Amino acid sequence: MSGGSYYVPASSKWPILACIGLGAMMLGTGLVLVYGRAGMPVMLVGLAGIVLVMALWFRDVVLESRQGLYDNQMDRSFRWGMGWFIFSEVMFFAAFFGTLFYVRTFALPWLDGEGAKGVAALLWPDFNASWPLLEPPGDNVQGPSATLSPWHLPLVNTLILVGSSITLTVAHEGLKEGHRRVVRHWLGLTVLLGICFIAIQGVEYREAYLHYGITLQAGIYGATFFLLTGFHGAHVIIGSVILMVMLVRVYRGHFAPDNQFGFEAAAWYWHFVDVVWIGLFLFVYVF
Repeated sequence: MSGGSYYVPASSKWPILACIGLGAMMLGTGLVLVYGRAGMPVMLVGLAGIVLVMALWFRDVVLESRQGLYDNQMDRSFRWGMGWFIFSEVMFFAAFFGTLFYVRTFALPWLDGEGAKGVAALLWPDFNASWPLLEPPGDNVQGPSATLSPWHLPLVNTLILVGSSITLTVAHEGLKEGHRRVVRHWLGLTVLLGICFIAIQGVEYREAYLHYGITLQAGIYGATFFLLTGFHGAHVIIGSVILMVMLVRVYRGHFAPDNQFGFEAAAWYWHFVDVVWIGLFLFVYVF
C-alpha cells in the first residue's frame, strides 16, 4: 500500500443484499399505503434486512481498518463519502423545510385571496389564512385544538441537543489527545443525552396527540409537524446507535489520536442532526 498504491476491497455481497432489502422495504411501504397492515410484514422484513446488512458491512470495514489495510487514499475516500452523505441529508431536510416555507408563504395567502393566484379563495370564501393553521379549509379536515408551547419540552430538548454537541466535542478532543478516560465519560454522557431527547420527544408526541389533537390527519400543520420532527427523531435514534457503537469501540481500545475517522464521522453526523433541530425549533415551534 506504499508508493502510491491503490487499495481495492475484496469482492463483497453486501451491496446487492442491501439493494434487495431496500427494495423489499419500499415494496412493503407501498403495500401498507394501499392495503394497510397487510403490507407490514414485507416492510418489516425489508427493514430488518437493511439493518442486518449495514451491521455486517460496517463490521467488515472495522475489521479491515484494524488489520491496517487502509491507507491515506482510503481515508480521503471515506471523508468524501461521509461529506456527500451529509450533503444528501441536507437536501433531504431542505425539501421538508421548503414544503413548510411554500405552504406558509404562498399556499395559505392564495387560499385567502392574496396574490396572483388568489382566485383559489373561490373554493373556500370564508377561509382566513393564519399559521399555525388550526382551522383548515373544508369541513372534512379537523385541525388541532391548540399548539405546543416552544418554551417547555421543545426548549428542554433544544438545550439537551446543544449540550450533547458540547459533550461530544470534549470527547473528540480527548481522543485526539489520547485521553481515553475523558473520551469514555463524555461520550457516554452524549449517548445519555441522546436517549433523554428521544424519551422527551415521545412524551411530547403523546401530549400533542391526546391533549392538542395534533395528528397526521390534523390538516397541513399536523402533517408538517410530524413530518419534520418525526424524521429528525429517527435521525437522533440512528445517531445515538452510532455513538453507542463508537463507545463500545473506545472501550475495546479502537482508534488512535492520528487514526480515528470512524469517531470523527459519527461526530459530523451528530452535529448535523443538532443543527437541523435548531432550525426545527425556530420554524416549527417558535415562529
